[in-house]
Amino acid sequence: MKLKEIKRTALQAWSPAQQHPIYLAAGTSAQQLDATFSTNASLEIFELDLSDPTLAMKSCGSFSSPHRYHKLVWGPHGIEDQSLPSGVLIAGGENGNIILYDASKIIAGDSEVIISQSEKHTGPVRALDVNSFPATVGVKNHRLCSTEETKSPTSWIVHDACDFDGVCVVVQMHCSGLAWNPEVATQLVLASEDDRMPVIQMWDLRFATSPLKVLESHTRGVLAIAWSEADPELLLSCGKDNRILCWNPNTAEVLYELPTSTQWCFDIQWCPRNPAVLSAAAFDGHISIYSIMGGSNDNAITLQAEQLSSSFGNMDPFGTGKTLLPLQLPQTAPSQSTVTPLKKPPKWIRRPVGASFAFGGKLVTLDNIKPAAQQPQQTAAHVVHISQVVTETYFLDRSNQLQATLTAGNFLEYCQTKTEAAQSEFEKTVWSFLKVNFEEDARGKYLELLGYKKEELALKVFLCVHSVCSVEICFFNFVLMIPCLLFASDIDGLITQALLTGDYEAAVNLCLHDNRTADGIILAIAGGPELLAKTQKKYFTKTQSKISKLISAVVMKDWLDILETCDLQNWKEALAAVMTYAKPEEFSSLCGLLGSRLEAAEDTALQAQACLCYICAGAVEQLVAYWAKAQDSSSPLALQELVEKVVVLQRAVLRAQWGVSPDMGALLAVKMNQYASLLASQGSLQTAISYLPTNTQQVTIYSSSLASPLPPPPSSSAAAAVYPPQFMHPASSQPAAPPVISGPPQGGQPFSPPPLSSGMSFQHGGPGSPTAYLPPPVARAPGIQTEPALFPASQRTGLHVSGFTLFCGLSQPLQSIPSEKITKKPIPEEHMVLKTTFEGLIQKCLAAASDPQTKRKLDDAHKRLEYLYDKLREQTLSPAIVGGLHSMARSIECRCYTDGLNIHTHIVSSSNFSETSAFMPVLKVVLTQANKLAV
Repeated sequence: MKLKEIKRTALQAWSPAQQHPIYLAAGTSAQQLDATFSTNASLEIFELDLSDPTLAMKSCGSFSSPHRYHKLVWGPHGIEDQSLPSGVLIAGGENGNIILYDASKIIAGDSEVIISQSEKHTGPVRALDVNSFPATVGVKNHRLCSTEETKSPTSWIVHDACDFDGVCVVVQMHCSGLAWNPEVATQLVLASEDDRMPVIQMWDLRFATSPLKVLESHTRGVLAIAWSEADPELLLSCGKDNRILCWNPNTAEVLYELPTSTQWCFDIQWCPRNPAVLSAAAFDGHISIYSIMGGSNDNAITLQAEQLSSSFGNMDPFGTGKTLLPLQLPQTAPSQSTVTPLKKPPKWIRRPVGASFAFGGKLVTLDNIKPAAQQPQQTAAHVVHISQVVTETYFLDRSNQLQATLTAGNFLEYCQTKTEAAQSEFEKTVWSFLKVNFEEDARGKYLELLGYKKEELALKVFLCVHSVCSVEICFFNFVLMIPCLLFASDIDGLITQALLTGDYEAAVNLCLHDNRTADGIILAIAGGPELLAKTQKKYFTKTQSKISKLISAVVMKDWLDILETCDLQNWKEALAAVMTYAKPEEFSSLCGLLGSRLEAAEDTALQAQACLCYICAGAVEQLVAYWAKAQDSSSPLALQELVEKVVVLQRAVLRAQWGVSPDMGALLAVKMNQYASLLASQGSLQTAISYLPTNTQQVTIYSSSLASPLPPPPSSSAAAAVYPPQFMHPASSQPAAPPVISGPPQGGQPFSPPPLSSGMSFQHGGPGSPTAYLPPPVARAPGIQTEPALFPASQRTGLHVSGFTLFCGLSQPLQSIPSEKITKKPIPEEHMVLKTTFEGLIQKCLAAASDPQTKRKLDDAHKRLEYLYDKLREQTLSPAIVGGLHSMARSIECRCYTDGLNIHTHIVSSSNFSETSAFMPVLKVVLTQANKLAV
């Protein structure tokens, strides 16, 4: 498409690529005359402004010269150091002189623009060029090219600048132009001006016996050629057939033909700065500027019509004084004059580099590496680099510490470290409460954290009692000296009569009426439990003191009323009372109730204490809800702090409930999804999967990202050896057991703490309660990952190989795999009694249970007992475990559930925990519920 034009019969030279804006120099040609036959010469500089829609180019400077030119070049010398801001214009004159001009002074309009000139040549200087490469120390292999025209044939010689040993090739054509390949130093093209042989030959000096390619499309001689510096696969040529062609010299294909006038073009040049622009000087006195990227010439045609109309004026030449209408061009059928672009995209529009972030924190980058000049025929290697980008290093370090703790199970040390590193007193208290869950006598340690230490209290009581001891002795002696008066008053007489008649209730009422409370309570004890309860209730109703409510709660065991009505400023005292007196089955709900009241308080300091109550209650979902509301969990480190507390608390609940994991709420599932996504974005895909809820779709997504396609191997071990996974992570970064995250999200529910098994009751039992059995950690070989036994084999979708996981279901969804019915072996006759007894007990408990949560536990236990039945079918249990199971079954038949629990404890403590961990925890849950329901 034509962009601009200059009405000059002149030579042309583009400004260097370093120059901006783009200029075009035009020097009066010595070979042509314009239409006026003027003998004046000038050197002009025009600016290329593509934002201007007109065809005319703006003249920026002009210099009247006494010389006409045969050759004009514009070099970049002086631009970098700004000694010559616009470079140097070099002109070859008709008298053998070479003149150097300062282009910036011509643009500025100065009169002294000549830098220097030389007159060493005796004839016209028809060829000029400047070295486009900077001088390099030690390089000696410079090449010099010259053409020499003889009668017939024409020879061209390539000389070595050091030893002048030339390579001479004789060709049967008259050369009108020569151009070097801008990338391959040994290749050049020659153009023939002979109408009988209008071809362009491409030569390689290493194979100089014949041309590599011959470009044949011109019908008459070729006048000029130009090779693009930006794309070696673009070569321009113009000829006597009025055509300007753009070639691909490697394939000899014409990629583009420029629409030109009916005049020959004697010179064509590429613009160094804008590689899509070229200029062509024609014998009709025009220098045209074109774009090879296509477009439309409609605008140019319209502008030409307007210029033609305005050149004649708009007044009637016959003197009528009337204004003439604008010149109307003949209307033709509407047609699109769109010029087609190049057949192939040029290299300068190709992305030199590219980058894109991929899933898992991967950064995919690419770059276009230029092939070596010595190997032009070889295909360039296209390399895509995949790198891991980690932006949150401290976050990953803390996540790795948490994973190491989960793997090793050393939660005490982890909580202690967190306590010591806490920045605030409240943070220190939170980690201290979490640490207590993994210590012996948890309730006693909770009381100490609340400020109630038994040793200090005993000392205070001792001092208080002994300080009043002497006073009590004197008073006792005084009482003994008073004679006994049986009927000293009417009240005493009535009490005496009631006692003599055996009416304890009347005697108690008389004592309470006479404020003789101690006598009334002693008599109520003698009257039986029912009378004692009535007496206690009357006493607490009548007595109003600072501690009467506390005494009432201790005696009546009504802690719910205390927690609902107590002053929240005394929350420590209320929590300490629950720690001391609450029953195991109500402990969690009472702590959760106090936490809910604190969270709803207006005082911010009281709201913060709610999380301590939730920790004591083992209420994970409520802890997350409070933390999300009170803390800013948007940053990665804030989310990491929340996950650390949640995971540690989950492990504490799991430890207390003997492997029965708590249900996951909706808010916790959201936070875990956020945490897993953040880990995945940092490249820890394996760790991210372990934190996802098992019922989320993201597990499948992350798993498919981790896996690599596996062809059908003869065996799993052989496949692992031949086809290693695409991504490998160190074994230390993979937990041996994932955090306890299971169950569907439960959203929008009021506070309902997780039910506690007998394991939890031991953990949070009152003073003197036995300690729950803690299984010893399972020894693991270094670098070998063990999957938690809490998950059934049918739910494990991965194959563990050398410390990493290959997930199945890679090529198609699991739903498309046809299921095969697996027939299980029958349980041996001698062990059928175990299945009958255990399932019968579960059915009895289901019939007696009214709590939906208890029923869900029993249903889950019924499913998990399949692990036991599978082991009985395969006969993989040791004789000691089988014998213990039969003893438990006999205790169940006798309804001696306490004995069954003792046998359970003995089996667990004397056997390998990994062998029994799949079914022994649920057996304990069933026995505990049976004992509680008294079935």
